[in-house]
Amino acid sequence: MNYQVLARKWRPANFTEVVGQEHVVKSLTNALAHNRLHHAYLFTGTRGVGKTTLARILAKAINCENLQNFNPCGVCPICVAVDEGRFLDLIEVDAASRTKVEDTRDLLDNAQYAPNQGRYKVYLIDEVHMLSGHSFNALLKTLEEPPPHVKFLLATTDPQKIPVTVLSRCLQFNLKRLLPEQILAQMRFILAQEAIACETPALKLLARAADGSMRDGLSLLDQAIVYGAGTVMLTEVQAMLGTVAQQPVADILQALASQDVAAIFQTIHEMADLTSDFSDVLAQVLQVLHRVALAQYVPGLLSQDFDAEMLADLAAKLAPEDVQLYYQIGLLGQRDLELAPDPRSGFEMVILRMLAFKPVALATATAKPVARPAAVPPVPPPVAVAPSLSAPPSQPAMPTSAITVASPVAEAVMTSPSGDQWVDMIAAMRLGGMTRELANNCVLERLDDTSCVLRLDPGHVQLRGAVAEEKLQKALHAYCGKPVKLVFNAEKMTVATPAMQLLKEREDRQQAAVGAINADSNVQALKDQMDARILSGSIEPV
Repeated sequence: MNYQVLARKWRPANFTEVVGQEHVVKSLTNALAHNRLHHAYLFTGTRGVGKTTLARILAKAINCENLQNFNPCGVCPICVAVDEGRFLDLIEVDAASRTKVEDTRDLLDNAQYAPNQGRYKVYLIDEVHMLSGHSFNALLKTLEEPPPHVKFLLATTDPQKIPVTVLSRCLQFNLKRLLPEQILAQMRFILAQEAIACETPALKLLARAADGSMRDGLSLLDQAIVYGAGTVMLTEVQAMLGTVAQQPVADILQALASQDVAAIFQTIHEMADLTSDFSDVLAQVLQVLHRVALAQYVPGLLSQDFDAEMLADLAAKLAPEDVQLYYQIGLLGQRDLELAPDPRSGFEMVILRMLAFKPVALATATAKPVARPAAVPPVPPPVAVAPSLSAPPSQPAMPTSAITVASPVAEAVMTSPSGDQWVDMIAAMRLGGMTRELANNCVLERLDDTSCVLRLDPGHVQLRGAVAEEKLQKALHAYCGKPVKLVFNAEKMTVATPAMQLLKEREDRQQAAVGAINADSNVQALKDQMDARILSGSIEPV
Protein backbone atom coordinates (compact mmCIF):
# COMPACT_ATOMS: atom_id res chain seq x y z
CA MET A 1 0.00 0.00 0.00
CA ASN A 2 3.09 2.29 -0.01
CA TYR A 3 2.10 4.07 -3.22
CA GLN A 4 4.48 6.80 -4.33
CA VAL A 5 3.03 9.70 -6.31
CA LEU A 6 4.30 10.24 -9.85
CA ALA A 7 5.95 13.59 -9.03
CA ARG A 8 8.22 11.84 -6.48
CA LYS A 9 8.63 8.51 -8.23
CA TRP A 10 9.78 10.12 -11.48
CA ARG A 11 11.79 12.94 -9.92
CA PRO A 12 15.04 13.35 -11.91
CA ALA A 13 18.01 11.62 -10.29
CA ASN A 14 20.67 13.17 -12.54
CA PHE A 15 21.17 16.11 -14.90
CA THR A 16 20.23 14.07 -17.99
CA GLU A 17 16.69 13.47 -16.71
CA VAL A 18 15.95 17.15 -16.02
CA VAL A 19 13.34 18.53 -18.44
CA GLY A 20 13.38 22.04 -19.91
CA GLN A 21 16.27 23.61 -17.94
CA GLU A 22 19.13 23.01 -20.38
CA HIS A 23 20.70 26.42 -19.72
CA VAL A 24 21.13 25.63 -16.01
CA VAL A 25 22.26 22.03 -16.58
CA LYS A 26 24.93 23.16 -19.05
CA SER A 27 26.36 25.70 -16.58
CA LEU A 28 26.47 23.18 -13.72
CA THR A 29 28.05 20.36 -15.76
CA ASN A 30 30.68 22.76 -17.16
CA ALA A 31 31.50 23.88 -13.61
CA LEU A 32 31.96 20.23 -12.59
CA ALA A 33 34.02 19.50 -15.71
CA HIS A 34 36.46 22.37 -15.09
CA ASN A 35 36.36 22.14 -11.27
CA ARG A 36 35.12 25.73 -10.97
CA LEU A 37 32.50 25.27 -8.28
CA HIS A 38 31.18 28.43 -6.66
CA HIS A 39 30.58 28.40 -2.92
CA ALA A 40 26.93 29.60 -3.20
CA TYR A 41 24.23 28.92 -5.79
CA LEU A 42 20.75 30.46 -5.90
CA PHE A 43 18.02 28.70 -7.92
CA THR A 44 14.92 30.82 -8.66
CA GLY A 45 11.70 30.16 -10.55
CA THR A 46 8.01 29.37 -10.17
CA ARG A 47 6.78 26.32 -8.27
CA GLY A 48 7.42 22.86 -9.65
CA VAL A 49 10.09 23.65 -12.25
CA GLY A 50 13.02 21.83 -10.58
CA LYS A 51 14.79 24.20 -8.15
CA THR A 52 15.15 21.78 -5.24
CA THR A 53 15.67 18.83 -7.58
CA LEU A 54 18.62 20.51 -9.30
CA ALA A 55 20.08 21.50 -5.92
CA ARG A 56 19.92 17.86 -4.72
CA ILE A 57 21.47 16.57 -7.94
CA LEU A 58 24.29 19.11 -7.61
CA ALA A 59 24.80 18.10 -3.96
CA LYS A 60 25.17 14.48 -5.08
CA ALA A 61 27.43 15.37 -8.01
CA ILE A 62 29.99 17.35 -5.99
CA ASN A 63 30.31 14.47 -3.50
CA CYS A 64 29.87 11.48 -5.84
CA GLU A 65 32.77 9.00 -5.81
CA ASN A 66 32.31 7.95 -9.43
CA LEU A 67 30.90 10.69 -11.69
CA GLN A 68 29.52 9.42 -15.00
CA ASN A 69 29.93 12.14 -17.63
CA PHE A 70 29.63 14.70 -14.79
CA ASN A 71 26.38 13.06 -13.65
CA PRO A 72 26.11 11.42 -10.20
CA CYS A 73 26.42 7.68 -10.65
CA GLY A 74 23.49 6.83 -8.37
CA VAL A 75 25.07 3.60 -7.08
CA CYS A 76 27.97 4.71 -4.88
CA PRO A 77 27.37 4.86 -1.09
CA ILE A 78 27.14 8.67 -1.13
CA CYS A 79 24.54 8.79 -3.95
CA VAL A 80 22.49 6.07 -2.26
CA ALA A 81 22.69 7.88 1.10
CA VAL A 82 21.55 11.18 -0.49
CA ASP A 83 18.64 9.44 -2.26
CA GLU A 84 17.58 7.78 1.00
CA GLY A 85 17.90 11.02 3.01
CA ARG A 86 20.64 9.80 5.41
CA PHE A 87 23.71 11.63 4.05
CA LEU A 88 25.05 13.53 7.07
CA ASP A 89 26.88 16.18 5.03
CA LEU A 90 23.72 17.34 3.22
CA ILE A 91 21.87 19.64 5.62
CA GLU A 92 18.49 20.42 4.05
CA VAL A 93 16.50 23.21 5.71
CA ASP A 94 13.01 24.57 5.04
CA ALA A 95 13.41 28.30 5.71
CA ALA A 96 9.63 28.74 5.91
CA SER A 97 9.58 26.79 9.21
CA ARG A 98 12.95 28.00 10.56
CA THR A 99 12.85 31.75 10.16
CA LYS A 100 14.33 32.82 13.51
CA VAL A 101 17.87 34.09 13.85
CA GLU A 102 18.57 31.47 16.55
CA ASP A 103 17.79 28.69 14.05
CA THR A 104 20.24 30.15 11.54
CA ARG A 105 23.00 30.50 14.16
CA ASP A 106 22.51 26.90 15.32
CA LEU A 107 22.67 25.78 11.71
CA LEU A 108 25.95 27.57 11.00
CA ASP A 109 27.68 26.59 14.26
CA ASN A 110 28.77 23.29 12.71
CA ALA A 111 29.90 24.82 9.38
CA GLN A 112 33.48 25.11 10.63
CA TYR A 113 33.83 21.34 11.14
CA ALA A 114 35.00 19.08 8.31
CA PRO A 115 32.45 16.86 6.52
CA ASN A 116 31.82 13.32 7.83
CA GLN A 117 31.61 11.32 4.57
CA GLY A 118 31.84 13.48 1.46
CA ARG A 119 34.24 16.09 0.14
CA TYR A 120 31.88 18.99 0.92
CA LYS A 121 29.34 19.86 3.55
CA VAL A 122 26.29 21.16 1.64
CA TYR A 123 23.65 23.47 3.10
CA LEU A 124 20.46 23.32 1.01
CA ILE A 125 18.06 26.08 2.17
CA ASP A 126 14.66 25.92 0.48
CA GLU A 127 12.35 28.97 0.25
CA VAL A 128 15.23 31.09 1.51
CA HIS A 129 13.26 34.32 1.04
CA MET A 130 11.24 33.39 4.17
CA LEU A 131 14.21 34.01 6.48
CA SER A 132 13.96 37.07 8.71
CA GLY A 133 16.21 40.10 8.29
CA HIS A 134 18.31 39.09 11.30
CA SER A 135 18.66 35.56 9.90
CA PHE A 136 20.02 36.96 6.64
CA ASN A 137 22.51 39.07 8.63
CA ALA A 138 23.64 35.99 10.55
CA LEU A 139 24.04 34.07 7.29
CA LEU A 140 25.81 36.87 5.45
CA LYS A 141 29.33 36.56 6.90
CA THR A 142 29.50 32.78 6.47
CA LEU A 143 28.04 33.11 2.96
CA GLU A 144 30.68 35.68 2.02
CA GLU A 145 33.71 33.78 3.35
CA PRO A 146 32.70 30.16 3.92
CA PRO A 147 35.19 27.43 4.90
CA PRO A 148 36.62 25.66 1.81
CA HIS A 149 34.64 22.50 2.55
CA VAL A 150 31.20 24.24 2.63
CA LYS A 151 28.78 24.86 -0.24
CA PHE A 152 25.47 26.75 -0.03
CA LEU A 153 22.55 25.84 -2.33
CA LEU A 154 19.62 28.24 -1.98
CA ALA A 155 16.19 27.94 -3.65
CA THR A 156 13.35 30.47 -3.77
CA THR A 157 10.23 31.40 -5.69
CA ASP A 158 10.55 35.08 -4.77
CA PRO A 159 14.11 36.44 -5.21
CA GLN A 160 12.89 40.05 -4.82
CA LYS A 161 12.56 39.45 -1.06
CA ILE A 162 16.20 38.44 -0.69
CA PRO A 163 18.58 41.26 0.33
CA VAL A 164 20.90 42.41 -2.44
CA THR A 165 23.86 41.76 -0.13
CA VAL A 166 22.96 38.05 -0.24
CA LEU A 167 22.18 38.05 -3.96
CA SER A 168 25.57 39.57 -4.79
CA ARG A 169 27.35 36.66 -3.11
CA CYS A 170 25.54 33.92 -5.07
CA LEU A 171 25.56 32.58 -8.60
CA GLN A 172 21.92 33.00 -9.60
CA PHE A 173 20.14 30.64 -12.02
CA ASN A 174 16.63 31.52 -13.20
CA LEU A 175 14.66 28.39 -14.07
CA LYS A 176 12.14 28.75 -16.90
CA ARG A 177 8.48 27.87 -16.89
CA LEU A 178 8.03 24.65 -18.83
CA LEU A 179 6.24 24.68 -22.18
CA PRO A 180 3.07 22.57 -22.57
CA GLU A 181 4.90 20.51 -25.20
CA GLN A 182 7.64 19.59 -22.69
CA ILE A 183 5.11 18.62 -20.01
CA LEU A 184 3.13 16.61 -22.59
CA ALA A 185 6.23 14.67 -23.69
CA GLN A 186 7.14 13.82 -20.08
CA MET A 187 3.57 12.67 -19.34
CA ARG A 188 3.64 10.39 -22.41
CA PHE A 189 6.97 8.91 -21.30
CA ILE A 190 5.77 8.26 -17.75
CA LEU A 191 2.46 6.69 -18.85
CA ALA A 192 4.33 4.45 -21.31
CA GLN A 193 6.61 3.26 -18.48
CA GLU A 194 3.63 2.76 -16.18
CA ALA A 195 1.64 0.95 -18.94
CA ILE A 196 -1.38 3.22 -18.50
CA ALA A 197 -3.74 3.85 -21.45
CA CYS A 198 -4.27 7.49 -22.40
CA GLU A 199 -5.63 9.85 -25.07
CA THR A 200 -3.43 12.63 -26.44
CA PRO A 201 -6.16 15.35 -26.23
CA ALA A 202 -6.56 14.52 -22.52
CA LEU A 203 -2.81 14.91 -21.96
CA LYS A 204 -2.84 18.21 -23.86
CA LEU A 205 -5.56 19.51 -21.57
CA LEU A 206 -3.58 18.46 -18.48
CA ALA A 207 -0.38 20.02 -19.89
CA ARG A 208 -2.15 23.36 -20.37
CA ALA A 209 -3.70 23.19 -16.89
CA ALA A 210 -0.22 22.62 -15.37
CA ASP A 211 0.58 26.27 -16.18
CA GLY A 212 4.31 25.73 -16.69
CA SER A 213 4.89 23.53 -13.60
CA MET A 214 5.97 19.91 -14.09
CA ARG A 215 5.03 19.01 -10.52
CA ASP A 216 1.53 20.46 -10.94
CA GLY A 217 1.17 18.58 -14.22
CA LEU A 218 2.16 15.23 -12.67
CA SER A 219 -0.14 15.87 -9.70
CA LEU A 220 -3.02 16.48 -12.12
CA LEU A 221 -2.00 13.34 -14.02
CA ASP A 222 -2.16 11.34 -10.76
CA GLN A 223 -5.63 12.76 -10.12
CA ALA A 224 -6.76 11.95 -13.68
CA ILE A 225 -5.55 8.32 -13.37
CA VAL A 226 -7.54 7.88 -10.17
CA TYR A 227 -10.60 9.63 -11.62
CA GLY A 228 -10.48 7.51 -14.78
CA ALA A 229 -10.00 4.24 -12.88
CA GLY A 230 -6.56 3.59 -14.32
CA THR A 231 -6.88 5.36 -17.68
CA VAL A 232 -6.52 8.97 -18.85
CA MET A 233 -9.38 9.79 -21.22
CA LEU A 234 -10.57 13.15 -22.54
CA THR A 235 -14.13 13.06 -21.19
CA GLU A 236 -12.95 12.13 -17.68
CA VAL A 237 -10.27 14.82 -17.69
CA GLN A 238 -12.80 17.45 -18.83
CA ALA A 239 -15.19 16.46 -16.05
CA MET A 240 -12.38 16.36 -13.47
CA LEU A 241 -11.02 19.79 -14.32
CA GLY A 242 -14.48 21.32 -14.74
CA THR A 243 -13.33 22.97 -17.95
CA VAL A 244 -13.71 22.56 -21.68
CA ALA A 245 -11.31 21.25 -24.26
CA GLN A 246 -9.90 23.35 -27.05
CA GLN A 247 -12.60 22.31 -29.56
CA PRO A 248 -15.56 24.40 -28.22
CA VAL A 249 -13.28 27.45 -28.08
CA ALA A 250 -12.27 26.83 -31.70
CA ASP A 251 -15.96 26.39 -32.64
CA ILE A 252 -16.81 29.78 -31.08
CA LEU A 253 -14.02 31.51 -33.02
CA GLN A 254 -15.01 29.74 -36.24
CA ALA A 255 -18.58 30.98 -35.77
CA LEU A 256 -17.27 34.49 -34.96
CA ALA A 257 -15.37 34.49 -38.25
CA SER A 258 -18.55 33.66 -40.16
CA GLN A 259 -20.77 35.87 -37.91
CA ASP A 260 -22.97 32.83 -37.14
CA VAL A 261 -24.73 33.93 -33.94
CA ALA A 262 -26.90 30.81 -33.67
CA ALA A 263 -23.87 28.50 -33.77
CA ILE A 264 -22.08 30.56 -31.11
CA PHE A 265 -24.92 30.39 -28.61
CA GLN A 266 -25.54 26.71 -29.32
CA THR A 267 -21.90 26.04 -28.38
CA ILE A 268 -22.21 28.17 -25.23
CA HIS A 269 -25.36 26.24 -24.25
CA GLU A 270 -23.49 22.94 -24.64
CA MET A 271 -20.56 24.27 -22.60
CA ALA A 272 -22.88 25.38 -19.77
CA ASP A 273 -23.79 21.73 -19.15
CA LEU A 274 -20.10 20.89 -18.71
CA THR A 275 -18.62 23.85 -16.87
CA SER A 276 -19.54 26.93 -14.87
CA ASP A 277 -16.06 28.46 -15.07
CA PHE A 278 -16.64 30.82 -17.99
CA SER A 279 -13.69 32.92 -16.83
CA ASP A 280 -11.44 29.99 -17.76
CA VAL A 281 -13.23 29.65 -21.12
CA LEU A 282 -12.63 33.34 -21.86
CA ALA A 283 -8.97 32.93 -20.88
CA GLN A 284 -8.72 30.06 -23.39
CA VAL A 285 -10.33 32.23 -26.09
CA LEU A 286 -7.68 34.91 -25.43
CA GLN A 287 -4.88 32.33 -25.54
CA VAL A 288 -6.09 31.02 -28.92
CA LEU A 289 -6.48 34.56 -30.31
CA HIS A 290 -2.93 35.36 -29.20
CA ARG A 291 -1.57 32.27 -30.96
CA VAL A 292 -3.66 33.03 -34.08
CA ALA A 293 -2.16 36.55 -34.21
CA LEU A 294 1.33 35.08 -33.91
CA ALA A 295 0.55 32.58 -36.65
CA GLN A 296 -0.63 35.40 -38.96
CA TYR A 297 2.53 37.48 -38.53
CA VAL A 298 5.10 34.72 -37.88
CA PRO A 299 3.81 31.62 -39.75
CA GLY A 300 6.91 29.61 -38.81
CA LEU A 301 5.72 29.43 -35.19
CA LEU A 302 2.88 27.10 -36.23
CA SER A 303 5.28 24.18 -36.59
CA GLN A 304 6.09 24.43 -32.87
CA ASP A 305 2.47 24.30 -31.69
CA PHE A 306 0.51 21.09 -31.10
CA ASP A 307 -2.70 22.82 -32.28
CA ALA A 308 -1.11 23.87 -35.58
CA GLU A 309 -3.95 22.71 -37.85
CA MET A 310 -6.65 24.52 -35.87
CA LEU A 311 -4.56 27.72 -35.64
CA ALA A 312 -3.78 27.69 -39.37
CA ASP A 313 -7.50 27.38 -40.18
CA LEU A 314 -8.46 30.27 -37.87
CA ALA A 315 -5.58 32.43 -39.12
CA ALA A 316 -6.89 32.05 -42.67
CA LYS A 317 -10.52 32.85 -41.76
CA LEU A 318 -10.03 35.76 -39.33
CA ALA A 319 -8.71 39.11 -40.52
CA PRO A 320 -5.72 40.36 -38.44
CA GLU A 321 -7.68 43.50 -37.49
CA ASP A 322 -10.57 41.38 -36.21
CA VAL A 323 -8.20 39.23 -34.14
CA GLN A 324 -6.79 42.34 -32.45
CA LEU A 325 -10.30 43.74 -31.83
CA TYR A 326 -11.61 40.46 -30.38
CA TYR A 327 -8.54 40.14 -28.15
CA GLN A 328 -8.96 43.67 -26.76
CA ILE A 329 -12.69 43.17 -26.13
CA GLY A 330 -12.00 39.82 -24.44
CA LEU A 331 -9.24 41.30 -22.30
CA LEU A 332 -11.52 44.08 -21.03
CA GLY A 333 -14.38 41.61 -20.62
CA GLN A 334 -12.22 39.37 -18.45
CA ARG A 335 -11.70 42.28 -16.05
CA ASP A 336 -15.46 42.98 -15.86
CA LEU A 337 -16.62 39.34 -15.76
CA GLU A 338 -16.88 39.22 -11.97
CA LEU A 339 -19.20 42.26 -12.04
CA ALA A 340 -21.75 40.45 -14.23
CA PRO A 341 -24.89 38.99 -12.60
CA ASP A 342 -23.58 35.50 -13.40
CA PRO A 343 -20.50 34.22 -15.32
CA ARG A 344 -22.45 32.87 -18.29
CA SER A 345 -24.30 36.13 -19.01
CA GLY A 346 -21.04 38.06 -18.65
CA PHE A 347 -19.33 35.73 -21.14
CA GLU A 348 -22.25 36.01 -23.56
CA MET A 349 -22.09 39.82 -23.42
CA VAL A 350 -18.37 39.71 -24.25
CA ILE A 351 -19.13 37.59 -27.33
CA LEU A 352 -21.99 39.94 -28.31
CA ARG A 353 -19.60 42.90 -28.08
CA MET A 354 -17.23 41.11 -30.44
CA LEU A 355 -20.11 40.73 -32.89
CA ALA A 356 -21.50 44.25 -32.46
CA PHE A 357 -18.31 46.29 -32.59
CA LYS A 358 -16.76 44.71 -35.66
CA PRO A 359 -16.48 47.75 -38.02
CA VAL A 360 -18.50 47.22 -41.18
CA ALA A 361 -16.25 49.38 -43.36
CA LEU A 362 -13.16 47.65 -42.00
CA ALA A 363 -14.63 44.24 -42.66
CA THR A 364 -15.41 45.21 -46.25
CA ALA A 365 -11.95 46.64 -46.78
CA THR A 366 -10.06 43.64 -45.45
CA ALA A 367 -12.04 41.16 -47.50
CA LYS A 368 -11.38 40.69 -51.24
CA PRO A 369 -14.87 40.38 -52.72
CA VAL A 370 -15.31 38.96 -56.17
CA ALA A 371 -18.49 40.89 -56.81
CA ARG A 372 -18.51 44.67 -56.64
CA PRO A 373 -20.20 46.05 -53.49
CA ALA A 374 -23.47 47.94 -53.74
CA ALA A 375 -23.07 51.44 -55.12
CA VAL A 376 -23.05 54.42 -52.76
CA PRO A 377 -26.31 56.40 -52.84
CA PRO A 378 -26.18 59.36 -55.25
CA VAL A 379 -24.81 62.51 -53.70
CA PRO A 380 -26.16 65.98 -54.57
CA PRO A 381 -23.61 68.26 -56.24
CA PRO A 382 -21.71 70.55 -53.86
CA VAL A 383 -22.61 74.20 -53.48
CA ALA A 384 -19.67 76.24 -54.70
CA VAL A 385 -18.44 78.76 -52.13
CA ALA A 386 -15.79 80.40 -54.27
CA PRO A 387 -14.81 79.93 -57.93
CA SER A 388 -11.28 78.96 -56.96
CA LEU A 389 -12.38 76.37 -54.40
CA SER A 390 -14.49 73.78 -56.15
CA ALA A 391 -14.71 70.20 -54.93
CA PRO A 392 -12.81 67.50 -56.86
CA PRO A 393 -15.06 65.36 -59.09
CA SER A 394 -14.43 62.17 -57.11
CA GLN A 395 -15.11 63.78 -53.71
CA PRO A 396 -18.85 64.21 -53.01
CA ALA A 397 -19.47 67.15 -50.74
CA MET A 398 -22.22 68.54 -48.55
CA PRO A 399 -24.05 71.85 -48.87
CA THR A 400 -22.51 74.56 -46.77
CA SER A 401 -25.50 76.83 -46.32
CA ALA A 402 -26.17 75.49 -42.82
CA ILE A 403 -22.59 75.89 -41.56
CA THR A 404 -21.82 78.78 -39.25
CA VAL A 405 -18.27 79.89 -38.56
CA ALA A 406 -17.51 79.10 -34.91
CA SER A 407 -13.96 80.25 -34.34
CA PRO A 408 -10.85 81.45 -36.17
CA VAL A 409 -9.65 77.85 -36.34
CA ALA A 410 -12.94 76.66 -37.79
CA GLU A 411 -13.14 79.69 -40.11
CA ALA A 412 -9.91 78.66 -41.80
CA VAL A 413 -11.41 75.32 -42.80
CA MET A 414 -15.01 76.25 -43.45
CA THR A 415 -14.29 77.99 -46.72
CA SER A 416 -14.22 74.54 -48.36
CA PRO A 417 -17.34 72.41 -48.88
CA SER A 418 -18.52 70.80 -45.65
CA GLY A 419 -17.89 67.21 -46.80
CA ASP A 420 -14.21 68.00 -47.25
CA GLN A 421 -14.25 70.05 -44.08
CA TRP A 422 -15.39 67.11 -41.92
CA VAL A 423 -12.73 64.86 -43.49
CA ASP A 424 -10.10 67.53 -42.78
CA MET A 425 -11.38 67.95 -39.22
CA ILE A 426 -11.12 64.18 -38.58
CA ALA A 427 -7.54 64.20 -39.84
CA ALA A 428 -6.65 67.30 -37.81
CA MET A 429 -8.15 65.88 -34.61
CA ARG A 430 -6.02 62.72 -35.03
CA LEU A 431 -8.76 60.37 -33.96
CA GLY A 432 -8.13 56.66 -33.68
CA GLY A 433 -9.83 53.34 -33.00
CA MET A 434 -13.58 53.30 -32.41
CA THR A 435 -13.67 57.10 -32.12
CA ARG A 436 -12.38 57.50 -35.70
CA GLU A 437 -14.77 54.80 -36.90
CA LEU A 438 -17.70 56.71 -35.33
CA ALA A 439 -16.58 60.01 -36.90
CA ASN A 440 -16.04 58.40 -40.33
CA ASN A 441 -19.66 57.19 -40.37
CA CYS A 442 -21.10 60.66 -39.64
CA VAL A 443 -21.66 63.77 -41.72
CA LEU A 444 -21.42 67.32 -40.39
CA GLU A 445 -24.79 69.11 -40.34
CA ARG A 446 -23.91 72.20 -38.35
CA LEU A 447 -20.99 73.65 -36.41
CA ASP A 448 -21.33 76.92 -34.47
CA ASP A 449 -20.06 78.53 -31.27
CA THR A 450 -21.96 76.21 -28.95
CA SER A 451 -22.68 72.92 -30.69
CA CYS A 452 -21.59 70.44 -33.33
CA VAL A 453 -24.47 68.49 -34.91
CA LEU A 454 -23.57 65.21 -36.64
CA ARG A 455 -25.88 62.99 -38.65
CA LEU A 456 -25.34 59.25 -38.02
CA ASP A 457 -26.92 56.57 -40.17
CA PRO A 458 -29.34 54.36 -38.13
CA GLY A 459 -27.44 51.31 -39.41
CA HIS A 460 -24.31 52.42 -37.49
CA VAL A 461 -25.80 53.48 -34.15
CA GLN A 462 -23.93 50.59 -32.47
CA LEU A 463 -20.74 52.61 -32.97
CA ARG A 464 -21.93 55.12 -30.37
CA GLY A 465 -20.43 54.47 -26.98
CA ALA A 466 -19.67 56.54 -23.90
CA VAL A 467 -15.91 56.27 -24.38
CA ALA A 468 -15.98 57.05 -28.13
CA GLU A 469 -18.32 60.05 -27.66
CA GLU A 470 -16.22 61.42 -24.78
CA LYS A 471 -13.01 61.21 -26.84
CA LEU A 472 -14.71 62.87 -29.83
CA GLN A 473 -16.07 65.64 -27.55
CA LYS A 474 -12.57 66.32 -26.17
CA ALA A 475 -11.07 66.33 -29.66
CA LEU A 476 -13.67 68.87 -30.86
CA HIS A 477 -13.00 71.03 -27.80
CA ALA A 478 -9.26 71.04 -28.57
CA TYR A 479 -9.90 71.66 -32.30
CA CYS A 480 -12.32 74.59 -31.83
CA GLY A 481 -10.55 76.08 -28.83
CA LYS A 482 -13.74 76.22 -26.77
CA PRO A 483 -16.34 73.82 -25.28
CA VAL A 484 -18.66 72.54 -28.00
CA LYS A 485 -21.72 70.39 -27.31
CA LEU A 486 -21.81 67.21 -29.41
CA VAL A 487 -25.24 66.26 -30.80
CA PHE A 488 -26.09 63.16 -32.88
CA ASN A 489 -29.10 62.86 -35.19
CA ALA A 490 -29.90 59.31 -36.29
CA GLU A 491 -31.29 59.91 -39.78
CA LYS A 492 -31.02 58.24 -43.15
CA MET A 493 -28.04 59.50 -45.12
CA THR A 494 -28.54 61.63 -48.22
CA VAL A 495 -24.84 62.42 -48.64
CA ALA A 496 -21.71 60.31 -48.46
CA THR A 497 -19.91 59.88 -45.14
CA PRO A 498 -16.08 59.80 -45.06
CA ALA A 499 -16.31 56.01 -44.71
CA MET A 500 -18.43 55.85 -47.88
CA GLN A 501 -15.96 58.12 -49.66
CA LEU A 502 -13.05 55.85 -48.68
CA LEU A 503 -14.98 52.83 -49.91
CA LYS A 504 -15.82 54.60 -53.19
CA GLU A 505 -12.18 55.58 -53.69
CA ARG A 506 -11.13 52.00 -53.04
CA GLU A 507 -13.66 50.74 -55.59
CA ASP A 508 -12.49 53.30 -58.15
CA ARG A 509 -8.87 52.26 -57.67
CA GLN A 510 -9.84 48.61 -58.00
CA GLN A 511 -11.80 49.27 -61.21
CA ALA A 512 -8.93 51.33 -62.60
CA ALA A 513 -6.49 48.51 -61.83
CA VAL A 514 -8.75 45.93 -63.52
CA GLY A 515 -9.17 48.21 -66.54
CA ALA A 516 -5.42 48.78 -66.79
CA ILE A 517 -4.70 45.05 -66.74
CA ASN A 518 -7.39 44.29 -69.30
CA ALA A 519 -6.10 47.05 -71.62
CA ASP A 520 -2.45 45.99 -71.31
CA SER A 521 -1.06 44.81 -74.64
CA ASN A 522 1.01 42.04 -73.04
CA VAL A 523 -2.03 40.67 -71.27
CA GLN A 524 -4.02 40.80 -74.50
CA ALA A 525 -1.26 38.91 -76.31
CA LEU A 526 -1.22 36.22 -73.61
CA LYS A 527 -5.00 35.87 -73.89
CA ASP A 528 -4.93 35.60 -77.67
CA GLN A 529 -1.90 33.38 -78.15
CA MET A 530 -1.92 31.17 -75.04
CA ASP A 531 -5.62 31.12 -74.15
CA ALA A 532 -4.75 32.74 -70.79
CA ARG A 533 -7.36 34.16 -68.45
CA ILE A 534 -7.30 36.55 -65.52
CA LEU A 535 -8.31 35.01 -62.21
CA SER A 536 -11.20 36.87 -60.66
CA GLY A 537 -10.25 38.72 -57.48
CA SER A 538 -6.50 38.39 -58.12
CA ILE A 539 -5.96 42.04 -59.18
CA GLU A 540 -5.15 44.59 -56.49
CA PRO A 541 -4.30 48.26 -56.96
CA VAL A 542 -0.80 49.35 -56.05
